[in-house]
Amino acid sequence: MNLLSPLALRSVTLRNRIGMSPMCQYSAVDGRVGDWHLAHYASRAVGGVGLVLVEASGVQARGRISPADVGIWEDGQVEPLARVVRGIVENGATAGIQLAHAGRKASVRAPWDQGGAPLLPGDGGWVPVAPSALPFADGHATPAPLSEEGVAEVIRSFAAAARRALSAGFQVAEVHAAHGYLLHEFLSPLSNRRTDRYGGSLENRTRIVREVVEAVRREWPDRLPLFLRVSCTDWTDGGWDLPQTVELARQVGPLGVDVVDCSSGGNVATARIPAGPGYQVPFAESIRRDAAIATAAVGLITSPAQAETVIRSGQADLVLLGRELLREPYFPLRAARELGVEGPWPRQYLRAR
Repeated sequence: MNLLSPLALRSVTLRNRIGMSPMCQYSAVDGRVGDWHLAHYASRAVGGVGLVLVEASGVQARGRISPADVGIWEDGQVEPLARVVRGIVENGATAGIQLAHAGRKASVRAPWDQGGAPLLPGDGGWVPVAPSALPFADGHATPAPLSEEGVAEVIRSFAAAARRALSAGFQVAEVHAAHGYLLHEFLSPLSNRRTDRYGGSLENRTRIVREVVEAVRREWPDRLPLFLRVSCTDWTDGGWDLPQTVELARQVGPLGVDVVDCSSGGNVATARIPAGPGYQVPFAESIRRDAAIATAAVGLITSPAQAETVIRSGQADLVLLGRELLREPYFPLRAARELGVEGPWPRQYLRAR
């Protein structure tokens, strides 16, 4: 098993173990992807990754991070996404999509517009929703707590989004339960103060994730893999942590999750995160070992040798690159050269090897 070896997940085989992490582009109009997204995602497929995960796509309009987020809450958004899927698949990669709801972190500007400041309803924003009426940070709106019917509506929206993703041709779906967005907000006792069946105990706080996974799996065929992205720790005392994440992984495996995508943070604005090369890889290793489930490692993985070590040592089954693939879209081709193996070169580029 090495970085450039195939990875079989149900009926889908990734050509290698390098994937593109979902990264918001803040470039959609009415939730619809455009030419930027086609060029952005297809170029990483040309560059040789095994899996391209399209950015967080809102399962509800109010579940977008910003008004410029990709959406998958209505049927009119399917065909533009299908065009992106074709661009990925025709260039040799597997196409995946992240299904998301931003929760209390919704209704903000794009990062290059006033630093991603909160967007008020009078300026084109909306009132976000959350498990409890706790704003993410100073200056952010106080979210409206979801009723149990509101929770049920969110779950139905994830299921409907999975159905649309299938229609668009995606072969991998990822449920986003990380980075302080809605499902993570339910998991963490720092953002979930509910006293109903969705709050309090670990069993209750993880309930919505289990129910989303079950609802998505009813729409997502058995032949196709399902990922779950989690923040393995809030990096804050009293918050969500690795032992709870291991337990969640044990819960969702039997429900049809094939890969746990192991990130961290995002739920506490003041958290001090000890970021450094590969700093989140130990989370993937622990969950793979203790929950007996495949994992994806992410976070400051920037060199072929580093990524190869993660795979060869059994710390994870898949390496997902984010910013490194923004800097170097052809990272897998360089990795193949440096590691001395055959690379996933497009035939149009063979003369350049």
